[in-house]
Amino acid sequence: MARFSKDFRGWGAAIALACSALAPGLQAATYGAGIENSQWYLSQSVFECTLVHEVPGYGRAVFKHRAGENLSFFLESELSLMRPGDGMVVVEAPEWRPGVKPRPVGRVSVSEGRRQVELDAQRSMVLIKGLMDGMSPTVSRESWFDRSLVRVRVSNINFSRQFPAYRSCTAGLLPVNYDQIKRSRVPFRTGGSSLSDNDRRLLDNIVAYVLADSTVERVFVDGHTDSAGSRINNRALSEERANSVADYLIDKGLPQDLIIVRAHADQYPVSGRPADNRRTTIRLQREGERPDLQQAQGYNPASPNS
Repeated sequence: MARFSKDFRGWGAAIALACSALAPGLQAATYGAGIENSQWYLSQSVFECTLVHEVPGYGRAVFKHRAGENLSFFLESELSLMRPGDGMVVVEAPEWRPGVKPRPVGRVSVSEGRRQVELDAQRSMVLIKGLMDGMSPTVSRESWFDRSLVRVRVSNINFSRQFPAYRSCTAGLLPVNYDQIKRSRVPFRTGGSSLSDNDRRLLDNIVAYVLADSTVERVFVDGHTDSAGSRINNRALSEERANSVADYLIDKGLPQDLIIVRAHADQYPVSGRPADNRRTTIRLQREGERPDLQQAQGYNPASPNS
């Protein structure tokens, strides 16, 4: 709390300085929804939960929680009204609650482009708590076009109605998202083909995702070895490694006809370290992601899965 108080004094001084530096005739422009047009829209699935709030004149404010990732908050604007640089975030009382002290959140980096402001999970939760307490998170930064101050205010009106459903959505998210498991790797010890507990957890996550995403149409499972041993033995070992992964995926519920198993022995090393080459890779392919070299009859030695 002492740090927040200190930050607040610094924030107050910075805002006061910014306001005093305004060119004559220029005032702070505040963008925000009023009581009559403040709405929050919930989009929910096992892949992602989002709460979207339209900010008239500016763009939108979004709380987003993607499967396998942390909560985030961001502001989007097609106009990029704020100049890139250091902005300020504060949770302040709405106009109809005079006398309530603002709560400082701290500085934030304002960037170029459509998504100008993004906060991490910890500070996003500070904003959520403020909204649930009837406060209005506000981001302030100098304008792109002049020296005036741009203030983007996020309204708390109707937030508490949607937040319980949002929390229920986040509780049901998958453990991983597509980007995290579309290319995965199971390592093996010398001569080995058994799965570790960590390997099983990874494969469990892959199964959970694929069963939920109907757009995944292929799961390529490719077995590899290092260069030790004969070509015949390595071919058999790479097949054994691929089958150990494929069998586990099938036992956990993946349809067998979804899985393409291939064995490559030591044909496609990925580094000079033997341990890096003792592996089975799993690659997911969605509808529309169909490069020729990913077909079952082909193989791409330059692929990240090799």
